[in-house]
Amino acid sequence: MDIFSKEKRSWNMSRIRSTDTKPEVLVRSFLHKNGFRFRLHVKKLPGHPDIVLPKYKTVVEVRGCFWHRHPKCKLTTMPSSNTEFWKTKFQRNVERDKKHTKDLKKLGWHLIIVWECETTKKKFPPKELADFVAMHKAEKHLQQNRRTQC
Repeated sequence: MDIFSKEKRSWNMSRIRSTDTKPEVLVRSFLHKNGFRFRLHVKKLPGHPDIVLPKYKTVVEVRGCFWHRHPKCKLTTMPSSNTEFWKTKFQRNVERDKKHTKDLKKLGWHLIIVWECETTKKKFPPKELADFVAMHKAEKHLQQNRRTQC
């Protein structure tokens, strides 16, 4: 049994954002400060990825630990009421994520997943994202050096 009325629960759920979340904005800001330009929520790609870097054929997905069931994360809790509904809901989310990941890889895209819990001050930026930025900044630096030497 829910502790809120149907109207109150509906209002609460309507406040949960799917785009421009704090973790997503943090990742976008990090990429932009490091000189990367990107597109948002490209509808032509499977799953409408959060951040698309076409130049690098790379997609960055910022996933909420609760909604996308981050394994072994303390934010991945199970609501105590209506558990069957939630189990089904979460299972569909995870299956959809797997399908979109598979479809993106088939199309030749590289996928970086950033979990909500990795956007805290202690953990940010996550290793895979930091490595991606460092690698491409180093490539860019090498290209600039080659141009100036010619």
